[in-house]
Amino acid sequence: MARKALIKKANSKPKFSTRKINRCKICGRGHGYSREFQICRICFRELASQGMLPGIKKASW
Repeated sequence: MARKALIKKANSKPKFSTRKINRCKICGRGHGYSREFQICRICFRELASQGMLPGIKKASW
């Protein structure tokens, strides 16, 4: 779980557009972020295994 101060800072409008920080919408994690789903890799894996993401299925072979 990310610190609340960093999440609040990321949600505020940056002075310049290149300073925007992408954070997970669920847990606030900054690394391992997926732009397509706007969540981190850990939350993506949990939601995919629960079947909450349409069109995503956990691979097994």
